[in-house]
Amino acid sequence: MSTVIETEILEEVEVATEVGEPVKLVLWNDDFNTFEHVIACLIKYIKKTYDEAEAIAWVVHTRGKYILLEGSRRNLVEYYNILKFKGLTVSLD
Repeated sequence: MSTVIETEILEEVEVATEVGEPVKLVLWNDDFNTFEHVIACLIKYIKKTYDEAEAIAWVVHTRGKYILLEGSRRNLVEYYNILKFKGLTVSLD
C-alpha cells in the first residue's frame, strides 16, 4: 500500500497598501539564479536592453545588490511580485 503526501506551497506575496515614502526595488545576489535568467527577467519585466540588463547582473554579482527601481510601494509591488515569482531575490526597502 502506498501513501500519497500532498504538499501545499505558500508563497509570500507583497500587497500594495502603503502610500507615502518612496521605496526601492532591490535585486540581490544569490547562489542559484544564472546570469542568463536574471538578464532575461530584466529585459522582459523591467524593460531593460540586453546591455543594461547584463551590466546590472554584473553589479549584483560583484557588489551584492542593485536598486532596480524607486517609487511608491503601490507602483513597485507588481514588479516585486513578478520577479519574486520568477525566482529572483528581491526586496522592497
